[in-house]
Amino acid sequence: MPGSLASLKSTSPGVKWDQSTSRKYSKPRRLRTEEIPGIVDDFRRAARNAIEVGFDGVEIHGAHGYLLEQFMKDSANDRDDEYGGSLENRCRFAVEVVDAIVDEVGANRVGIRLSPFLDYKDCVDSDPVALGSYMIQQLNKHQGFLYCHMVEPRMAIVDGRREIPHRLLPFREAFNGTFIAAGGYDREEGDKVVQKAILISSHMGDSSWLTRTCLGGLSWERH
Repeated sequence: MPGSLASLKSTSPGVKWDQSTSRKYSKPRRLRTEEIPGIVDDFRRAARNAIEVGFDGVEIHGAHGYLLEQFMKDSANDRDDEYGGSLENRCRFAVEVVDAIVDEVGANRVGIRLSPFLDYKDCVDSDPVALGSYMIQQLNKHQGFLYCHMVEPRMAIVDGRREIPHRLLPFREAFNGTFIAAGGYDREEGDKVVQKAILISSHMGDSSWLTRTCLGGLSWERH
C-alpha cells in the first residue's frame, strides 16, 4: 500500500511488480496466526458500521486476489498453520469472516463475491471447481444468505465475438440463495443466461433464481 505502513497478506512470497505504475508501495508482510482473529473482528465491525450508517447490506470481497482470496488459493498460500494446506484450512479465514458478519448483521444482509477461476495478483487455484463448491457448501449453512456473486473464467474471442465460458452453472444449482454471475456479460449474453436460469429453475423446482423481475428496473445499456 502507498506510504510506510506494510499491508497484510496470506504468505511470505511477493507478488509480481506492476511495471505500468511508478507508485512506490511498502512491502507486504505475512499475517501472523495470532493476528487473524483481530482481522476477522475488523470485518465484523466494518459490517456493523455500514448497517448503522444506513446501508441495506454488505458484500464481502472474497475475489480478485485480495486478502481472503490469497488465503483460499493454493498458489498464494504456503502456510503451515491451521489456515494453510488443505482446502478446508485455506478457506477457514474466509469462512470465519462470513460467520462473524452473519452473526453480527444477519444472513439476509450479507452477500459475497468470489472468483475461483481467475488469476488476479498471481492468485490461482489448482482446483477452482473444488474451491467454489466448498465455499458454496459453507454459505448454504446460513439460511437466508443474501447472495453469492461469482465471476466467470476469462472470456475467449471466437470468430471476432466474445464467448463467455458459462462455467458457473453448477455453482448456481448448488447454492440455496440468489446467484449473480459476472464476467464480460453484455445485453445479449445477459439475456441468454437469464433465460437459461429460468428454464433450469423451472425444471429443478428451485426457487432461488435470478429473473427479469429482479432486473426489470435496470438498464443494460453502457454509458
